[in-house]
Amino acid sequence: MREEREPEDLIEVWTLLEEDQERLRNKSGANRLGFALLLKFFEVEARFPEDAGEIPVPAVSYIAQQVKVSAEEWAAYDWSGRAIKRHRTEIRGAFGFRECTKDGFTH
Repeated sequence: MREEREPEDLIEVWTLLEEDQERLRNKSGANRLGFALLLKFFEVEARFPEDAGEIPVPAVSYIAQQVKVSAEEWAAYDWSGRAIKRHRTEIRGAFGFRECTKDGFTH
């Protein structure tokens, strides 16, 4: 992901819209922040980040302010648990994507 150099770029790419906020309503803490970051990253890149380092630090801070969760919670987001799997499924669905299976077809 390209690093946003100007505040306007950060705002354009990482601002949560009303429908994004709706998707966050039943999430809290690290899961709330993690979901929001994955959502906006997916919106731009049409893929999920491979690790937390792919998300620019200014974006983490900006999203954290919007979701009212400390930016430090990003370090607590579980990259291998059930929550991230649910988050990815929910985000794919929001954008009309389906996960590919081994044989290349969805079932």
